[in-house]
Amino acid sequence: MESIDLLVLRTLHDWLASGHRALLATVVRTWGSSPRPVGSMMALRADGRVAGSVSGGCIEDDLIHRYTSAYQGPGLPDENTRLVRYGIDADEAHRFGLPCGGTLEIVLEFAPSVDSLAQLLRQLDAGHLVRRSLDLASGQASLATTQSPQQFSFDKRRMINTLGPGYRMLLIGAGALAEYLATMARFNGFKVSVCDPRPEYIEAWSLEGVDTLVGMPDDMVRAFAPDQRSCIIALSHDPRLDDLALLEALHSPAFYIGAIGSRRNSQSRRERLIEHFGETEASLKRLHGPIGIYIGSKTPAEIAVSVMAEVLAKKNEVALPRELSVVGAKEERERRVRAG
Repeated sequence: MESIDLLVLRTLHDWLASGHRALLATVVRTWGSSPRPVGSMMALRADGRVAGSVSGGCIEDDLIHRYTSAYQGPGLPDENTRLVRYGIDADEAHRFGLPCGGTLEIVLEFAPSVDSLAQLLRQLDAGHLVRRSLDLASGQASLATTQSPQQFSFDKRRMINTLGPGYRMLLIGAGALAEYLATMARFNGFKVSVCDPRPEYIEAWSLEGVDTLVGMPDDMVRAFAPDQRSCIIALSHDPRLDDLALLEALHSPAFYIGAIGSRRNSQSRRERLIEHFGETEASLKRLHGPIGIYIGSKTPAEIAVSVMAEVLAKKNEVALPRELSVVGAKEERERRVRAG
């Protein structure tokens, strides 16, 4: 399952390449509460078909009504770009289903270049991080590969959006928990790979759409080539496999590194990595364990929900309070029990 950005761009390219007229809508500024962040994109075909979202509500309906022939309107106008605003006052915010005080601006590209989109998709499919810069006056977009993500920017003359390869997840251990977590990750746009050198596990893997890797975890982590949009999670419960993967992962730019296990097992793992492999308390700050947020989960499916929530929080740069961590929540519960 592709990320929503890749899905929108690929759909838009295919529509244009097939001779359809279509526009690209991008959220460029928001005030107050907004259902979708800046950089969110939607492709809209002249007959009213839509891919992606800019609000998750009635703004899509209004754009269809105004800029397509679905409502017997004039269809796409003969211009390059247009800046539109929704939710200027309370009445309009209510009309378009925006949260109280919510306002957003959207850039509409009426004539995106199919050749430029094809080039962009080739670069993204090759794993490159690409900065797309749109000149609103001319409607021309330029592309440049970059090594690090750049904040979305818009100054009414130029829109700059850094687009990257889809987020990736590497799971160590092909057990039941890995299948549930892989399913949730794919629904959230991650490309998932699972590694397990044990044939009895990897040969029983049944989830389609996931790359299976057979080999020692440290070798597979290196072959995976983690980047800033990668996460690596050890789930085998076997220190001989999990520790090797974690050692390699900790020296990569992966945004999330974690391992399954109880508080005692997680502490023992940290002690092993420090004593036998030269890690330090500082180098292990990036290691999540026990993984997941505390929701009292016991079953593999519930544990997967917990872990996926923590991964998404890290991806979205949300700092979770200590009381949501497994360690923090259990320590607080024990404190209350002691206090009577």
